[in-house]
Amino acid sequence: MEDYKVVRYSSLNYVEWNAFVSKAKNATFLFHRDFMDYHQDRFEDFSLLVYQKDKLVAILPANEHENKVYSHQGLTYGGLVLNEVIKFEVVLEVFKELLMYLSSSGFESLILKQIPSIYNTVISEEIQYLMFILKAELIRRDTLSVIDLNNKIKISNNRMEGFKRGKKHRLVIKEEDSFDLFWNNILIKNLKEKHQAKPVHSLNEIILLKKNFPRNIRQFNVYKDDRIVAGTTVFESKSVAHSQYISGDENKNMLGSLDFLHVHLINDVFKNKKYFDFGTSNESNGLQINRGLQFWKEGFGARTLTQDFYQVKIDNYQLLNNVFV
Repeated sequence: MEDYKVVRYSSLNYVEWNAFVSKAKNATFLFHRDFMDYHQDRFEDFSLLVYQKDKLVAILPANEHENKVYSHQGLTYGGLVLNEVIKFEVVLEVFKELLMYLSSSGFESLILKQIPSIYNTVISEEIQYLMFILKAELIRRDTLSVIDLNNKIKISNNRMEGFKRGKKHRLVIKEEDSFDLFWNNILIKNLKEKHQAKPVHSLNEIILLKKNFPRNIRQFNVYKDDRIVAGTTVFESKSVAHSQYISGDENKNMLGSLDFLHVHLINDVFKNKKYFDFGTSNESNGLQINRGLQFWKEGFGARTLTQDFYQVKIDNYQLLNNVFV
């Protein structure tokens, strides 16, 4: 339609993009270009902006790979980001324009990694309906363990026993600006030994992100006799505190260090948030769940929320033509 225009993101759009993210109904600081671009060397950015009569109404944080466009693979979540007053009919037209643009650019598929609903500031499930109309394929569904902090479930006896062990051992929790001790003494070692993996963010990258987002990225360490024994890195958005990394040393069960830390975070530090998000316990592309990890998270009163991943055949955009009667 002549009212709409799709533009590929460039550095010229930096200010406009970030201003839109700050007021969108389904965005967090992860969509700010200073967060997205820290790993720009790993991805071929293909982010898009959609205008209605020269007014920016939607953005798509994305990258391209071969003949597909992905809801940005460097982000935990994504999808179509919308302004807070947008109505359904405009969302439909915006998405159709996006697909037509991608079709004319020679792409075959769009992979969407939806943002979990707890991160929305206004109800926003238009895309789920459009996925149905477009006959999109649900290619993955992850489970997130989330605490509704306004309707908390009682913390289990197991977790409270761990908390009491932490008090008995006189553990100390400190919020710190430095990530060195946690990364080098706890996190990297544990991920290598247990999962043959590395943190998604290198030490230098998390330091850079902390510098750019000092209020959104917070590090909490646990000490026993001035020696670090556990910690967590929290990504904080408007309504949600999310534990991005959680790790303890080999004595974490005996000391109760992780229980001690998270009871404090849930009951004190983030008690005024709407949600505490422990993230996923999924493995094998979403088909399996780590039983022990799930049990531990649910002990704090966390319950299951899902995050969907869709594959859309771009040329199916014509299916959006006759939705309204």
